[in-house]
Amino acid sequence: MQRDRRTNPYPYTWEIPLGICFAVLLILVLGAHAGRAAANTVAGAGPTWPPTTRLFSSVPGLLAGDASAGLADPPLAVATTGALWAWVVATEIVVLILVAAAGGYGWTRWGPGALKGMADATEARQLLGLARLRQHRAVIRPDLYRRRKVTR
Repeated sequence: MQRDRRTNPYPYTWEIPLGICFAVLLILVLGAHAGRAAANTVAGAGPTWPPTTRLFSSVPGLLAGDASAGLADPPLAVATTGALWAWVVATEIVVLILVAAAGGYGWTRWGPGALKGMADATEARQLLGLARLRQHRAVIRPDLYRRRKVTR
């Protein structure tokens, strides 16, 4: 019991950023394969996806311009090098925008500047009720609703 109180239950400071880096790397690899699938679909080969055993090993060939790199059954007609690079770059730009948006949302939600323990307006109205919020508005937002002084 003493030992449980003295150990740190939280991960080391390097584990979370390393996990995020690996997740972003995986998303970029999957984005490259999605770009290849889109390029091959437009070229008439249909959507192509490599087997899971060749997911990472086929990336160098894919980035070299080979649209059939790592495929188990390469189709006869695949995308050209220029079309492949255009689709991969366009897909990666979309993926990076989505990763940046998700990172920004996560930073505002769980980052050091995030508000913790605060209810938003909808949650407060649902929990306390509108009548109670209006009754105590001077305590909740004293900058907006000042108490009126009672004179006798």
